[in-house]
This record gives sequence, structure tokens and C-alpha cells, in this order.
Amino acid sequence: MKKWAFLAAAIGLEVTGSLSLKAALDAPAFYLPVVVGYVASFLALFMALRGGMGLGVGYGIWGASGVALTAVMSLLVFGEPITPLMALGIVLVMGGVLLVELGSQAAQKNSDRDRKAAR
Repeated sequence: MKKWAFLAAAIGLEVTGSLSLKAALDAPAFYLPVVVGYVASFLALFMALRGGMGLGVGYGIWGASGVALTAVMSLLVFGEPITPLMALGIVLVMGGVLLVELGSQAAQKNSDRDRKAAR
């Protein structure tokens, strides 16, 4: 369960870093949260992977969720529009992440079954 907490932290930190990057265009003091957010995000992702999360699952969820959340938060914080095409892209990203996770779970079950059969 810790690996999921680390992944959630990695996503939140990456989104914070990205939003801060936009804010830093007008207020250079935001470059500090950019650097801290990105470095801490990679460390949290590392900890999720170290905790046993598969790379494809962890990186896929981290990247896709970061894109979707950054787009939504940009709307809320900066008033940037989300067009219908962008909204469709966010939905497709979320669907892709779900499929990767479901595929990973199925692969893990098959691997566990094969190990038991080999004994």
C-alpha cells in the first residue's frame, strides 16, 4: 500500500512543479517549487518502484495522471481552457492508465499461477 501512497505523492509533486513553472513566468520566486517539486516527484516515484510497483504501471500512471491533472488544475488556477478535444484526450489517457493497470494485474496473476504450477 505504501507504493501507492508514494505514487500519489509523486503525481501531486509533479503537478505542483508544473503549475509552479507556469507561475514562475510572472513571479521568479516560483522556480524554487519547480525544482523541489520535480526532484521530490522523482524521489517519490523511485520509492514507489522500490516498493515493488512495476515500472510500466508506475511510470504510466505517473505520467498520464500528471498530464490530466495538470490540464484540469491549469483550468482552475490559470483559467486555461479545456476544449472538447482536450477533454476527450484526458478521458482517453485515464482509460489507457486503467487498461495498463488491469493488464498488469492479469500478468501478475498469470505469473503467480505459473510459479505455483512449476512447484
